[in-house]
Amino acid sequence: LQSSEYFALLGAAQMNNRNLSAALESLERALLIAPENGAAQIDYAQALYLQGQLFTAIEMNQRLLARTDLPPGLDDILKERDEEWLSQTRQWDIRGDILQGYDDNLNGAPGANEITITLPDDSIILPIAPDSKPIRGPYTHLRAGMRFRQLTPEYQHNVLLEARGRVSEDEDSDYVQLDARYGLARPSESHSWQVNTGLSSLMFGGRPLYTTASVGGSYLPDYRWNDCRPYVAGSSQYQRFHDQTYLNALESQVGVGLNCVLGQTQARHQVVTEINYIDNRARRSGRPGGDRLGWQFNLEWRRRLNVGTLSARVNHTRIKDQEGYNPLLGGGARRDVERSYGLIQYQRPFMPNTRFLVNLFYQYQGSNLNLFQSRDSSVEFGISHIF
Repeated sequence: LQSSEYFALLGAAQMNNRNLSAALESLERALLIAPENGAAQIDYAQALYLQGQLFTAIEMNQRLLARTDLPPGLDDILKERDEEWLSQTRQWDIRGDILQGYDDNLNGAPGANEITITLPDDSIILPIAPDSKPIRGPYTHLRAGMRFRQLTPEYQHNVLLEARGRVSEDEDSDYVQLDARYGLARPSESHSWQVNTGLSSLMFGGRPLYTTASVGGSYLPDYRWNDCRPYVAGSSQYQRFHDQTYLNALESQVGVGLNCVLGQTQARHQVVTEINYIDNRARRSGRPGGDRLGWQFNLEWRRRLNVGTLSARVNHTRIKDQEGYNPLLGGGARRDVERSYGLIQYQRPFMPNTRFLVNLFYQYQGSNLNLFQSRDSSVEFGISHIF
């Protein structure tokens, strides 16, 4: 019981049999008896790494490299291990996607065939112009992105740069979107938090449509409810419309959610639910409808299958204007819009660094003003490759 060499040998055997908890206990006891036991230090660093304690393992390995009594050749092995472990604190991910799809409303047109114009003494029913009705057709969806993640003992830095676009036979509905985001997170087994900021710009039909700048964050307290962790989140976004600056707005959201991991180890379901209050304030007077208030519900589900991953998202948003939208529509009624969409995604690896993708999408938007009622559904499939 007082032999450091015995517990070092026992810990090495337990680690080789993947009994990490017992191995760590044995190796710790070996180092308590003889703190300078080099063999125990080497295996202890490896056991920490295998258990997921990356930075503690790096620290132990660097203590070994600082020793002056290393046997010949061992320092090269320790340096190689140190470089490998340090490389895992900086992760690059460059990927490209190409998907082929079909959409029954490429241009996002209203579903109504006619609109009613309200006049002081009468109302007139006008048909929707043919070029303003939904356009169906195939399209190609392209996406290229770079992700970078840096891990430190306390924080995690995330950077995303992404460009995506859609090309179809209807050039007026093609778009290009550019995104840049940065996030800082402090994960923890107890409470954790993250903050993020980003820029996004959209070109539609070959013309710049809008640019947004956003900042937000979330906080997970030290509390669990069965297999779920509650959290609070908030964000603010400035929306700038390039050709219609009277639509510029500042939108703020605040909400609560639950992040749940359900089921057994081999069949776990991850479920995230969130509800938010929305406050959209016009930056200039004269915006149709004025300020807008509403709420949003979001549900996400994800499960890893024997082959591939299946995920789904359901979203429902309701927004109501605080002023009449237009005297010619509904007698100047305040616009009330409800938007719901569902998205199902399936991913399956079929070659090294390459996945097969299938996406199914459906959206419905209803409103008391039929000009803003629409439907949209699409299906697409393709590949995603990590370079």
